[in-house]
Amino acid sequence: MVRHFRFVGVTALVAMLAGGAFAYAQDPAPAGPRGRGPGFGGRGGPQAGLALRQLDLTEAQREQVRQLMQQNREQMRSLLDRMRAAQDARRKAVEVVPFNESQVRAAMKDLADVEADLAVAEARLQADVYGLLSADQQQRLVKLRADREARAKQRAQQQQQRLQQRQQRQARPQA
Repeated sequence: MVRHFRFVGVTALVAMLAGGAFAYAQDPAPAGPRGRGPGFGGRGGPQAGLALRQLDLTEAQREQVRQLMQQNREQMRSLLDRMRAAQDARRKAVEVVPFNESQVRAAMKDLADVEADLAVAEARLQADVYGLLSADQQQRLVKLRADREARAKQRAQQQQQRLQQRQQRQARPQA
């Protein structure tokens, strides 16, 4: 179950990264609430992977990002299609009666291979975009990522505390 959510999460992240970077590379959008473009608020939005909007890219950099996204679009679509097919094959292999261990293992291996290919493609794209940034932009990006990770860790700790509190309330004997 946890693996399934991880696969779905990776797929969603790649789709958001690809779509978000491409959308950012387009002409600037009119300012929305708090000076942001429409739909670009909150945590983990379309720029979750690279936070490009906060790096003040030049027009030339935006054009280069646009070109990178265009070059990688078909590969990403193909990988996402493979991911969906591999997830379906895994689900079917798990549900088949009678149980067939070799079929489940083969389906999981295929799914892991696709996930690895997707991670490599995502990392390559991020590295290519990172290479387009100035030293100052790279430093800001590293800080933005560290801040995002710290916030995620804090949210996880808060969620863990709430879960523990809930479990303690449920464990108390009813008077």
